Amino acid sequence: MEYEFVMERISKFDVTIEICGFGPIVSAAKAMELITHYQPSNVALVGIAGAYASNLSIGTAVVGSEVACFGIGAGSGRDYQAAGEMGWVQWNGKREQDIIGDVLPLTNFGGTQCQILTVCAASSTSSDVDVRLSNYPEAAVEEMEGFSVATAAKMCGVPFCLVRGISNRAGDRDKSNWKIREALESATRLLVNCLER
Repeated sequence: MEYEFVMERISKFDVTIEICGFGPIVSAAKAMELITHYQPSNVALVGIAGAYASNLSIGTAVVGSEVACFGIGAGSGRDYQAAGEMGWVQWNGKREQDIIGDVLPLTNFGGTQCQILTVCAASSTSSDVDVRLSNYPEAAVEEMEGFSVATAAKMCGVPFCLVRGISNRAGDRDKSNWKIREALESATRLLVNCLER
């Protein structure tokens, strides 16, 4: 139902809509397949996220100014170290601008911008949230695909826009508190604004 809602709102634009899948692994593989197939001039990822920032209301939407990655590295909990903390990059391209570290800048398409954190597993407690924020204190929301699709777009040299509707508070797994449709409506309106620029 949510996918159909997004489709009907942006059908007036010359765009192709595809689903990238759930989580960082499948979304990376699917994004690379789709970008290779369609050769787009721009890529946008739209979906939902859990808010860390208290000033983000459930049912609103944000655009990523950058996307960070939590879960690739060593250790867990308070002992977690990101790849960069261990002195590694995730991809060491031939040119400096091709290097992929733990944080990727995103194309500025307007809207309320913030750092978005891609995680391998969503926060299920406030302790999970605290651990993530101790590593990425600037992160405003968490989701599970953005860094992966951003990586595929960067490797293909395609500008990338990450739009997330705030469906819940990060760490709250009680879906009766979530507002998925409202979040997707806000994200879709924000995407439309970006497309109209």
